[in-house]
Amino acid sequence: MTLTDRDLVERYGSPLYVYDLDRVAAARDDLMAALPDGFTLYYSLKANPHPGLVRALREGERPCRAEVCSTGELAAAVEAGHAPETILYSGPGKTSDELTDALTRGVRTFSVESPGDLRRLGATAVRHGVEARVLIRVNATDAAATTSIRMTGTASQFGFDAETLPGVLPELREVEGVRVLGAHFFPLSNSRDEDSLIAEFTATIATAAALEAELGLPLDVLDIGGGFGAPYSVPGERPVYAGLRAALEKALDTHLPRWRDGGLEIACESGRHLVGDSGRLLTSVTNVKHSRGKTFAILDAGINTLGGMAGLGRLLPLAVEPVAGGAGGAGGAGGVGGVGGVGGAGTETAVSLAGPLCTPGDLLARSARLPVPAPGDVLAVPNVGAYGLTASLTHFLGRPAPTEVLVRGGEVVSATRLTSSRVAIDSGAK
Repeated sequence: MTLTDRDLVERYGSPLYVYDLDRVAAARDDLMAALPDGFTLYYSLKANPHPGLVRALREGERPCRAEVCSTGELAAAVEAGHAPETILYSGPGKTSDELTDALTRGVRTFSVESPGDLRRLGATAVRHGVEARVLIRVNATDAAATTSIRMTGTASQFGFDAETLPGVLPELREVEGVRVLGAHFFPLSNSRDEDSLIAEFTATIATAAALEAELGLPLDVLDIGGGFGAPYSVPGERPVYAGLRAALEKALDTHLPRWRDGGLEIACESGRHLVGDSGRLLTSVTNVKHSRGKTFAILDAGINTLGGMAGLGRLLPLAVEPVAGGAGGAGGAGGVGGVGGVGGAGTETAVSLAGPLCTPGDLLARSARLPVPAPGDVLAVPNVGAYGLTASLTHFLGRPAPTEVLVRGGEVVSATRLTSSRVAIDSGAK
């Protein structure tokens, strides 16, 4: 029997994240089809490290590898079945302890962001009697895309500034314990359109070819990064990139033609695009309050459940969909309402969506258009499979984390809840 959202809330309570593994598989297959044959696709666990999602992306005819940037993400990737030798470890703040954990688990490929990062990796590898393979992350000088979140072309903690590479590359290649394998770029995030994505990838490929030709940068592997888009916390469809495959083949044929015969491994990475539309958040109205001409729906989910990495005081461009079967007006409607949007059938009103936390910053929306809410109504936030629970203030005020349910074909695969506990390091007793 296929379970409805109301069934899931009655069984597991709320707030509740629901992840649809069929959507995860569809996103992976669509993106693989948009990439040239032979491309390596990494899943960036920062988007959602739930081992069930990571495992689903590892399946299929063209599976994803794992890209991690912490010991916790590495543990999730290994739990999901990824062989450590296939994992890419990145991030600007890798400590010696983190590198030791990764190397002893069997990780061998790292993206390095600075001379100090590379030297620390080399020293740790030498201590453990192994050699690490490294990709030099490059912070290019120019930006090709005119939209999206910029990740390059400015001062940054990410990557080697391209203009400094001529002076430091000889030294990097001599560091003991590491072997420079290639280059890693990540110029933008959540591209607003396909043209911007293609422009950035084309510029990246040209830059990598120039660095190889002019500086002798080894280029056995080229990771061109990501930027694949997806709607977040609002209705919308995940984009499908019809022109990307041909554009990438053209750029590679122009600048790095040996990719055709396997002389160069090309990789890219994605997080939100692969899992964003798989997830929805179900949250219940616990109270309705009227204050000085405004209506507040107090929800059992707040910025501790859906913080969007925003911190206190920043509102998400959030929309909600009332779930059928609720106690009041919202529960019986089927339309979508959001900030400045228009909801479903029934009398609508502007509602501020407040969470349960004791801070005025716990607001998810100031003026969602909804049928008049009532306690017991259940609302659904769409497209939050990425940067949902683990990008939130989960420990703030000590409230329990929501349950996370995986479904496939309308049936529950698993239900879990994140927990945290204090581990004694030193009691202080004498």
